[in-house]
Amino acid sequence: MKAIIPAAGLGTRFLPATKATPKELLPVQSIPVIQHVVEEALAVDGVDGVVIINSHDKPGIVNHFTRDETLEQTLHERGKSKLADAVQHAGELPVSFVYQDKALGLGDAILQAAPETGDEPFLVLLGDYFVPGLDMCRRMKALSDEHDGASVIAVAAVSADQVSRYGIIAGECVSEGDPEKPGAVWRLTDLVEKPAPEDAPSHLFIVGRYLLSPRVMQLLATQGPGAGGEIQLTDAMVRLLAEEEMYALVVDVDEGRDTGTPAAWAGVNARAALEDPATREAFIGALGPAVKYLR
Repeated sequence: MKAIIPAAGLGTRFLPATKATPKELLPVQSIPVIQHVVEEALAVDGVDGVVIINSHDKPGIVNHFTRDETLEQTLHERGKSKLADAVQHAGELPVSFVYQDKALGLGDAILQAAPETGDEPFLVLLGDYFVPGLDMCRRMKALSDEHDGASVIAVAAVSADQVSRYGIIAGECVSEGDPEKPGAVWRLTDLVEKPAPEDAPSHLFIVGRYLLSPRVMQLLATQGPGAGGEIQLTDAMVRLLAEEEMYALVVDVDEGRDTGTPAAWAGVNARAALEDPATREAFIGALGPAVKYLR
């Protein structure tokens, strides 16, 4: 089974930094965000490779996941073997690339990976969000296995006044307990893009983790343009609901780290530095007078 990570976007929120450096290569604790996402995908049982949907304008992503034996040797010679091993590890991860030449939407980006996924289910992990504990997609896979390989998406609760910002699920909770608490399971009947608060069928939004049936690739191949004139993954998933069961696993969105905006990325780095005993004290010292803002 393959995991797909879309990475062909322009990263406009981070300009001018992303004019030369893809936003996916911005680091969290010295490791690029996209490598964190790759590691998360590979932690799922049955995933044997990651397909990154790249742009020809982002060769740096390819370079990151390619062995650089000269650099590794130089680091070893300078007594920096731990760094050499980290560089080698990134270059040996089972990552391949396909390309989206025009920005035609998330659905179109995913469709470019069809030759790599074949007739198998596949994961989609959006690259602005990663899960340090590596467990979210593993729980989704377990739920899919319980339901004969059905598609599963991760969802999380949002306040009523925020539902119009997201894709919201409709369906019925098929587990016991609070239907909007982490661990709850829903059988889906619809996906509604950015509903008005009074029209929202639930308060559960799609987090950006999908485990999808191979039928989705077939539907994307015939999917017409949707919102914004783009090929939307959600539209193909709605069509899938007419043919196959689909489930949603409620998760705690704070289980992951959102790096989608400069402020969020900075916050994730601060949180990581504080949580790591190797960097905590140095980070607090580097804050200087701003340390008073820590709560």
